Amino acid sequence: MPHPSLQSRRQALCALAAIATLPPLARAAAPLLTRPVPGGGEALPLVGLGSWITFNVGADPQALAACTEVMRAFFAGGGRMIDSSPMYGSAQATIGHGLKQLRDAPVFSADKVWVSPGARGPAQVEASRRLWGLPRFDLLQVHNLLAWEEHLPMLLQMKAAGALRHVGITTSEGRRHADIERIMRTQPIDFVQLSYNLLDREVEQRLLPLAQERRIGVIVNRPFRQGALLDALQRHRLPGWAAELGCDGWAQAALKFVVSHPAVSCAIPATTRVDHVLQNLGAARGPLPDAALRQRMAADVKALLR
Repeated sequence: MPHPSLQSRRQALCALAAIATLPPLARAAAPLLTRPVPGGGEALPLVGLGSWITFNVGADPQALAACTEVMRAFFAGGGRMIDSSPMYGSAQATIGHGLKQLRDAPVFSADKVWVSPGARGPAQVEASRRLWGLPRFDLLQVHNLLAWEEHLPMLLQMKAAGALRHVGITTSEGRRHADIERIMRTQPIDFVQLSYNLLDREVEQRLLPLAQERRIGVIVNRPFRQGALLDALQRHRLPGWAAELGCDGWAQAALKFVVSHPAVSCAIPATTRVDHVLQNLGAARGPLPDAALRQRMAADVKALLR
């Protein structure tokens, strides 16, 4: 197993090398499909950028440069939402480094509060804001509901004071859905972040319809099961419906399934590679599956992987 620092350097060099093989971004700049944020009207591209693991690169200059190039390609390709958390190691500082290099990038900044007791929340939020280098966040979320009873009133007060645009909550890997549903029904949140993909579809039963009913935006994490879904699917040929949707691989097929659900505002796959971020953005271009094709996609993938 390579030493982590050597591995990050190799990944950085691979990412930078990939840039040289790509066509100019401007040539690929067909507009991304967007969906209005419920209750706010602002349209967000359907594919964003996560930072869990991939942007936790410390102070390694080559890895920081590679992450900046991923961000550059993301913005040039039409992307806007970048999501992070204090739980993600150095990811916030990596994003801040990239934003400083890119200047005036059209970022929709989504971060989280993740600390207990709740009294420590304001200090953590301010530390996160400084790491990003922004005057305010577009969205702050209570990460995995940690101390949410204390954090949520604080975030709502920030929003009322104009120090924050949107408030949300998050969960991952199918945890605490009953609590998420209760908060969605009783609290004035703007966004919920949850896991959803071709195999993990529990949220279709209650949470996604509730989000539509309550006009709550939905951010999808783990659309690839942290890469495990794609690793399993790569052994199989793409079904015929992939060509109908203009997919160039399983990543686009998996993302098109996620973002085609009418409740979903944005999916946030993470990557260390420029070619992959451009491929991911491609899922927000061209046709999306209708309800019938979505069911067929899920059934076909389930059959392939059983």
